[in-house]
Amino acid sequence: MKPSQTPIATGDQPPSPRRRDARRNHARVIAAAVEVFRENGARATVPEIAARARVGKATVYRSFPTKEDLLESVTRLSLEELGRRTATAARATDPHKALSGFVDELFELLARDRLLADRLAGDASPAVAVVLESLTEVMEAARAAGAIRDDTTLLDLRVILCGVSLQLIRMDERDPQVWSRFGATVIRMLS
Repeated sequence: MKPSQTPIATGDQPPSPRRRDARRNHARVIAAAVEVFRENGARATVPEIAARARVGKATVYRSFPTKEDLLESVTRLSLEELGRRTATAARATDPHKALSGFVDELFELLARDRLLADRLAGDASPAVAVVLESLTEVMEAARAAGAIRDDTTLLDLRVILCGVSLQLIRMDERDPQVWSRFGATVIRMLS
């Protein structure tokens, strides 16, 4: 039987051992990529991820033809968590508390996720746009309530948030308390 004529596993049939191996390897690659990218940011390499997953580079490239594909996949995972936090902040009744809480949670997350910090600072990820839209809602509500300066824009917020986070990353700061302190400083700068 030619490969193209191989029967496809259905819900009634157990998947072939090869498919099970492929799924297991894919899960290992994703788990390793999350760890490596969170530790090292976008500068991490596919060989590092393959080594952590204990697979060959070709196995990584089978699921993710380019490093950017892998970066975007891991970014989306990180942004799901951040998106939930942003949505919660957008529904809050106290806009200042919502924005302050969100920034504090964001900096807590960025303290341990170098890739997310890299991606939020750049425009490479389409997934980032969704989070920025939600963040705009939170910022607009805080501005309308007089909790932050009237002239604050999303660009202001993004430059300040990302500038602080990128500097902390360059300094290789990993202490969540330091990150939290600078998150509070960002809010004071906008007030």
